[in-house]
Amino acid sequence: MDNQGKTGVLLVNLGTPDSPKLWDVFRYLNEFLTDGRVIDIPWLFRQLLVRCMIVPRRFKQTAKGYQAIWTQEGSPLKVYGYLVQEALQKRLGGNYHVELAMRYQNPSIPSVLEKMKGVKGLIVIPFFPQYASATVGSVHQRVCETISKWEVIPKLSLINHYYKHPALIKAFCKAASSYPVDNYDHILFSFHGLPERHVLKANSCGHCLKVKDCCKEISKKNENCYAAECYATAQGIMKALNIPKEKASIAFQSRLGKDPWLRPYTGEVIKNLARHGACHLLVFCPSFVCDCLETIEEIGVEYAQEFVEAGGKKLDLVRGLNDSEEWVETLVQLVTASC
Repeated sequence: MDNQGKTGVLLVNLGTPDSPKLWDVFRYLNEFLTDGRVIDIPWLFRQLLVRCMIVPRRFKQTAKGYQAIWTQEGSPLKVYGYLVQEALQKRLGGNYHVELAMRYQNPSIPSVLEKMKGVKGLIVIPFFPQYASATVGSVHQRVCETISKWEVIPKLSLINHYYKHPALIKAFCKAASSYPVDNYDHILFSFHGLPERHVLKANSCGHCLKVKDCCKEISKKNENCYAAECYATAQGIMKALNIPKEKASIAFQSRLGKDPWLRPYTGEVIKNLARHGACHLLVFCPSFVCDCLETIEEIGVEYAQEFVEAGGKKLDLVRGLNDSEEWVETLVQLVTASC
């Protein structure tokens, strides 16, 4: 492809196994969890921990989860990613070259960037609205490592976050439009969890996790705080949908290991809500822009069952942005603002 004079747009999501087979899931988990930005301990200890303990214990169960969500077209995360790539390319036109990559496994960032050589500029949009070193930081590091070897390095625009972008908030509200929000006993915003030490390492002024309610409002002191950005996203959706503060909660899911992670934990919040009389619960997952293992299986199946077992009647999951027009419009606006 002739990229002369074009602006490249690289969309990057976390990744997915090539198939739900045991070996493919095993490979995916090893690559993912040995990333030093994901498990931030010395290299040798990380390799031993991941390859000898975590993955051997988890990959079979994780494979069952992928088998449950896999479609005829493949992994939902990758299927929706390609649909978004196609729609965004159509919206932006021939002056742009849009590609999709995965941080882990395929299509890999280096292989996709190889197809984009020659672009006059490169805009990198990770599919993570809130910044974290383990997600956005890892994507940007891999991109920079790759293009640093090029003879001609294009103008580079790295989008760090867009957690309160009006188009993103509108897109999540649109995704919830088929649910009678006012009829639910409670609304839960469940974000992907992060070890507390990651949040502390990203903060240089001694504010995060040391000041009461430090994450509930964005300020200059916590402007790089993942948790604060999560709260801001949830608050934006709540304001747009007129959800009262007393009717909503924010929690964090998918923790790994015994170290303290951001609290409160989604599983605990869901059970407590059921035990205190909540019958109908609606859950948003605003750190995931498309449906995947963590939304479809973890929230939609596992936590939904736990909610009922704890005394609730039904948990509904707001579907991801996936390939919606509103999500594509958000990306269009991010691209045009970066040019």
